[in-house]
Amino acid sequence: MDRARPRLSRRRLLLKGAALAAVPYTLLPDPRAAARSGTVDYPPAEWQPASSSNYTVSDRPADYAIDRVVIHVTQETYSNTLAIFANPQKQVSAHYVVRSADGHVAQCVHEAAIAWHAGNWSYNTRSIGIEHEGWVDQPGYFTNALYEQSARLTAAVCARYGIPRDREHIIGHYQVPGTDHTDPGPVWDWVRYIRLVNFS
Repeated sequence: MDRARPRLSRRRLLLKGAALAAVPYTLLPDPRAAARSGTVDYPPAEWQPASSSNYTVSDRPADYAIDRVVIHVTQETYSNTLAIFANPQKQVSAHYVVRSADGHVAQCVHEAAIAWHAGNWSYNTRSIGIEHEGWVDQPGYFTNALYEQSARLTAAVCARYGIPRDREHIIGHYQVPGTDHTDPGPVWDWVRYIRLVNFS
């Protein structure tokens, strides 16, 4: 018998329960909030949250219609990109990051929220940003797995929001007005990518 641990009497349990019941419900954590924080919009993705300092909370598409997918290249490794998005000082994020080696997808910002990826507020509010591990001048990073898994993700986003699967609506970061970025760069195979999106 463990004498160090006091036994709770039935009366004591009832008193504790009554005290808890007296706490206003609004002060207790909402279990839905905890569940939502770890859920993903794209089931194959892994939740790797960006810092809440690096995106804007919203209720899209109710607040803003979503009519674009913006394709990015990280200019970083996959793990460094996730660390950047998790750092509250960086002021940048994307909804998804696709790993080069195997096409693994991480979701960093919920689609309802506005990720800070395009460098243009209007385009941020209306788009889903997808980062791809690699460098614009190193085509070896654009593996079959990366193209295929990214295309499946983009196809799912397009289906969810009724976005046409074409180059007018699936754009490169370089096409965002006012940007100084060049990604995904000249070696990104747009013809192949759009074909994969349409067949996914």
